[in-house]
Amino acid sequence: MASSISSLHLHLHHLIFFSKHYPSTSSSAAFTFLRPSRTFPHISCSSSSSSSPSPPVEFNITFAPSKPKPKSQFDFIDGGTGRQLFIPWITRGEDGNLQLQTQPPARLLHELANANTGKPKKKEKEKPKKPVNVGATASAAASPPPTRSKAARRFYNENFRDSAQRLSKVLAAAGVASRRSSEELIFAGKVTVNGSVCNTPQTRVDPAKDMIYVNGNRLPKKLPPKVYIALNKPKGYICSSGEKESKSAMELFDDYLSGWGKLNPGLPKPRLFTVGRLDVATSGLIIVTNDGDFAQALTHPSFKLTKEYIATVEGTVGNRHLMAITKGTVVDGVHCTPDSVELLPRQPDMPRARLRIVVHEGRNHEVRELVKNAGLQIYALKRVRIGGYRLPVDLG
Repeated sequence: MASSISSLHLHLHHLIFFSKHYPSTSSSAAFTFLRPSRTFPHISCSSSSSSSPSPPVEFNITFAPSKPKPKSQFDFIDGGTGRQLFIPWITRGEDGNLQLQTQPPARLLHELANANTGKPKKKEKEKPKKPVNVGATASAAASPPPTRSKAARRFYNENFRDSAQRLSKVLAAAGVASRRSSEELIFAGKVTVNGSVCNTPQTRVDPAKDMIYVNGNRLPKKLPPKVYIALNKPKGYICSSGEKESKSAMELFDDYLSGWGKLNPGLPKPRLFTVGRLDVATSGLIIVTNDGDFAQALTHPSFKLTKEYIATVEGTVGNRHLMAITKGTVVDGVHCTPDSVELLPRQPDMPRARLRIVVHEGRNHEVRELVKNAGLQIYALKRVRIGGYRLPVDLG
């Protein structure tokens, strides 16, 4: 190679220079790393050397073809041409004919927008419930009845539900006698359970599965349904059913009980009793039922159910009478005060004054004693409300 390189002329399209040193007697020329553009103009490289010129050296350099670009993942669809892809959609128009369109149907886009893309939740397996023994005591925790079909609930009630009750309560519900009289029958040894004499009223029995006899008579397997009746008791009737010399309010239900078999075939007659009492001279609302728990809730003072009375009195009622009734009086050794006292306006067909008195204790003759203590005389007394239930106006 010549001692000096004066010039270098290259005519290339793609050229990459790498560092290369050519020896020279006076100096050396260096080619540095370049990143040219796609096309290069005439490139000349010169180096100062000796004054004597040398003829230019031309190189004919060729390169291997460039590597092909990796195909896009969509090249198999549009052939890699880069043109926009159109997917035909064949739909049925409103006229019922098939038509070709370039956009997806609106129904499909709506379903895709509202689609649930989350992972489906796995359903937890329900743990099997342990059956409850029929003879279990009341303290044992019974599993709640399943919220299933009617047949499933009936199967649960017949096989797993604890339907055992106290013996005295079963006898009273079956209409044998009152709760207290049923206990006396049990203590007297007149009740047998499954062939054995039972002397304990608290014994848990199930009339549908246990054989219960009272004075040699088999107790029916099915207990009568719960009955709740509102009675407008007239004057002259007592609420007790034990005294024969007086008219009892329960005699008003003789026709109802005589037709019980036709209205409720296969069910025993209920033993009805009054909830609380009204004296023979008091009329109005009284509840008749065979549900002892319901009667207990209505009559026990701890529930504080109010009772409203309308008292028709003789003479003129003044403020001093109202103040005396409001202060209360002593009944059975307990000072009783009413919840409210109100003088009702006079009406043309009622010449006597009327008082509305609300009490919550309901002691014997409490309202009569309150009016009597105020110096007034009661002409008529009627109960019109117990708790939230009011005596219907059209009930004779």
